[in-house]
Amino acid sequence: MPNPLLEPALNTLPIFENITPEHIESAIQHILNKNKKMLNQLLENQKTHTWDNLVLPLEIMEGELEDVWCTVSHLNSVMNTAELHQVYQKMLTYLTEYHTEIKQNEKLYQAYLSIVENPSYSKLNIAQRKVIENAIRDFKLSGIELSVEKRAVFKSLSVRLSKLESTFEQNVLESTDAWSLNITDITQLKGLPPDVLEKARLSAKNKAKTGWLLTLEYPCYIAVMTYAEDREVRKTFYTAYVTRASAVVSSVDGEKWDNTPVMRAIMKVRADLSTLLGFENYAEYALQTRMLKKTTDVMHFLEELIARLKKVAFDNLNELKAFALKNCQLDTLEVWDMAYVSEKMLHDKYAISEEILKQYFPEEKTIQGLFAIVNKLYGVYVKEVESFNKWHLDVRLFAVYDESNTLLGHFYTDLYARQNKRGGAWISGCKTRMQYPDGQRQLPAVYLVANFSSTQTGGSVLLTHEEVITLFHEFGHCLHYLLTTVDYPSISGGNGVSWDAIELPSQLLEYWCWEEEALALFSEHIQTKDPLPHDLFLKLKATKNFQIGLRLMRQLEFSLFDFVLHKTFSADLSKNMDIQKILDHVRSKTAVMPVPKFNHYQNTFSHIFGGGYAAGYYSYLWSEVLAADVFEQFTADNQVFNKDVSKKFVETILSKGGAEEFMDLFVAFCGRAPKIDALLKEYDIDRIFE
Repeated sequence: MPNPLLEPALNTLPIFENITPEHIESAIQHILNKNKKMLNQLLENQKTHTWDNLVLPLEIMEGELEDVWCTVSHLNSVMNTAELHQVYQKMLTYLTEYHTEIKQNEKLYQAYLSIVENPSYSKLNIAQRKVIENAIRDFKLSGIELSVEKRAVFKSLSVRLSKLESTFEQNVLESTDAWSLNITDITQLKGLPPDVLEKARLSAKNKAKTGWLLTLEYPCYIAVMTYAEDREVRKTFYTAYVTRASAVVSSVDGEKWDNTPVMRAIMKVRADLSTLLGFENYAEYALQTRMLKKTTDVMHFLEELIARLKKVAFDNLNELKAFALKNCQLDTLEVWDMAYVSEKMLHDKYAISEEILKQYFPEEKTIQGLFAIVNKLYGVYVKEVESFNKWHLDVRLFAVYDESNTLLGHFYTDLYARQNKRGGAWISGCKTRMQYPDGQRQLPAVYLVANFSSTQTGGSVLLTHEEVITLFHEFGHCLHYLLTTVDYPSISGGNGVSWDAIELPSQLLEYWCWEEEALALFSEHIQTKDPLPHDLFLKLKATKNFQIGLRLMRQLEFSLFDFVLHKTFSADLSKNMDIQKILDHVRSKTAVMPVPKFNHYQNTFSHIFGGGYAAGYYSYLWSEVLAADVFEQFTADNQVFNKDVSKKFVETILSKGGAEEFMDLFVAFCGRAPKIDALLKEYDIDRIFE
C-alpha cells in the first residue's frame, strides 16, 4: 500500500484515516534521506551558488518536509496514543539531528555567504534577501562558528532538548486524562449548568458508572470552578488541576508524570546551549529573533506594567473580598473561590452572566458571523467543504476565496475537548504556501484547534463569550497564513515572523467580539433568533475590563516568571538554581492573592517548557500593545469596518509574513513605532500612567 504521507499531489490535503505509525516512520526517513542526497547534489554541482540553484530548491525541500511533519505533529496533539507518541518521539530525534546538521554544514554556510558577497545579491527582492539573512543568522545561532567538538555538543544538546520538551507535554496530557471524579450525590453539583451535568451523566454511563463523572478537561474544570456551589468540590478540582504532572497528585501512580525533574533538565540544557554560543543566558539567546532585542527592554516593559497595575489589582481583590463576605457568606476568600465569587459579582454588578450570554452564541451562528466579519474587513469568502478526509468526526474543513473567487487556501476546525487531545487552543500549519520553479503554487492550509465543551444530546453547542473570543483569536492567526502573498516557505504566513509579534493578528481580531455592529452578525438567541439586544450589549461592554488588574497581573506573573527563569537559570547547577524559588521570588512582586504551597502550575506550563514561548511569554502582552495600536487606526473614523484601513493592514502586515523585519512592517502601517497609550486607553487604565 502506498504511503499516504508521501502520496498527496500538489494542493491535495492529507488522507488522515490511512495514516499509521508505520507510515510516519517510513515517510520521515524517506524524506530525510532524499533531502540529504539533494543537498549534497546542490552543493557539488554548482561552481557559483545563486538563489535559483541553491536557496529556492532548499526552501521547497524544507517546506515539503515541514508539511509532512506538521501533519504528524498535529495528529500527536489531537489523536494521541502510546504507539503514535512513541514513533513521534523517535522521529523528532531524527528531525532535530537533521536540522542541526543542516545548520552546522560549513559548506552550505559558505555557499550562503558567497551569495551575499556576489554583486547580483542586490538584485534579489527584499523577501529573497530576508530568507538568506535569516538563514545566515540561524547558522550562527546553531553553532556554525563553534569548533567541530563543540558543534557535536550543540547537536547532542538540541536532540536532548526536543525529547525533554516532548516528554513534558506528554506528562501533562496523561496526568490530565488520568484524573476524574465520580459524584453520586447530586447536591454536590448544585449550581452547575444543565449541559455540563448532562455531559457528566453520559460520561459516567459510558464508563459503566452511576451518577456523574467529571474530568479535568478545561470546559468541565472551569464550569465547576465558576458555578459549583459546593466549596469542597471546588477545592478538590482546584487541587487536582494545579498539581497535575507533579509529585503532589490526586491520581493513582501520578508521580510517574512528575515534570519537576523534566523542567530542571530542560532549563539546564537551554542554559548550556546559550552558554556554548557565548550568550549570558537563554533569554539573551532567544531575543535574537524578536522585536525586542535586549533583556533590559523586556524587563523594563514587564516591571513598569507591574508597578502601575498592582494597586488596581489589589483594589479589584478587596472589592471581591467584600462581595464574598456580604453576598456569599465567605469570611475568607480562597483561590478556589475566586472564579465562583467573580461570576456572582459579575451578575450582581451588571445583571449578566456567561450562562445568559451563551444563549446568544450558538456555535454555527457564531462561526458564520465570524466569516461575515472577515468578509466585511478583508473581502474574503469562506465556504465549507462537505466531502473530505478527517481525523475525527468533529472535524470540519473550509475553503477561503478572495473577491474574484480565487481559492486562497483551506483551514480545518477541531473545536471540542476530548481525551487524548492536548488542552488549550492553537493553530498550526498543514500546508505552506510556496511556488515551484515551473510556476505551480501550493496554497496554504491550517489547523484550528480548540477545547470547547461539546454537547452529547444532539442540540446546538452554545459558546461562552470567552470561547467566542478564543475562536476569533485563533482565526486571526489563520488569516496570517491564508492571506499571505509570500511564496517562500520559511517566511510565508506566520513563518519567520518575530515571535513577540506573532500574536498581533489574533489579538487584533478579538476586538470585534466587543463591537455592537459586529455582534449583530454573530449573535442569535437560541430560541428567539434575535441578535444580542442593545441593553445586553452595554452590559457586556461594561464587563470588558471587569477585574482587569487581577487578570493582567496574572499574565504578568506568567511573563515575568518565564523571563526571569530564562535570564537567571545557570548552566552551573552547583549554584542551586531552584525553579520553585524563582517562581516564589516573582510572586513576591506579582502575587495579589496568596498561592497555596501545593500549587505547581509551572509543571503544566506548556507554553514555555513544551512549546515555542520559552523566554517569550511576554509576547502576549507585547502583542496586546501592538494590537491596540493597530485597532486605534481601524476606529480613527468611528467605524469598525474601515475597508481602506483593512486593505492597508493586509498589504503592509498580514500578506507580508516574515518577509521583512516586523518593526519595519509595523511602522509602515502605523507611521511610527509602537506606543503603549492605546492599550492603556482600551483597559481604561491610562490614568494610572500619568
